[in-house]
Amino acid sequence: MPLIVLDTAIQAPVGRVFDLARSIEVHTLSVRHTRERVVAGRYTGLLDRGDRVTWQGRHFGIRQELEVRITGFIAPNFFEDTMIRGAFAFMRHRHYFQPVGFETHMRDEFEYEAPFGNVGRTVENLFLTSYMRRFLAERNGILKQVAESNAWKHYLAPEEPAAQADPVPERGRPRRGR
Repeated sequence: MPLIVLDTAIQAPVGRVFDLARSIEVHTLSVRHTRERVVAGRYTGLLDRGDRVTWQGRHFGIRQELEVRITGFIAPNFFEDTMIRGAFAFMRHRHYFQPVGFETHMRDEFEYEAPFGNVGRTVENLFLTSYMRRFLAERNGILKQVAESNAWKHYLAPEEPAAQADPVPERGRPRRGR
């Protein structure tokens, strides 16, 4: 069973990258070359634990559907989508997000199995694994562009500034209310 691992460094906060990776709209943008769109389940917004979505797009000239469910979720560091129905015999996509300094390291682990036994394994080895690697790398490239530019504001609510503590009164200065 092939396992594709992709690492992407993104110059953006981990929460922003995590949310953009869960965004239906950003996913649709990142795979527009396949004309992928939602045909059932959650149609807009951010995918969350237990959500289901059915994507329809063209791959290898054939219109296909893939229904997935979010089966793992630990904000803002991890989520997992698993195929319920689709062209694969099995598919699981794990997404990891780790803040490192002023950037986020995003790791994709995409595990799948083609149908049809030995014939499917031959297809995996000949072209399917390289196709899926390019597909995921292109998606990650678009996600990186959106996260590192002001375009993210089109897809997410503005980020909240860090809460500021009340200033500590200086010594020797009287406090109000005394």
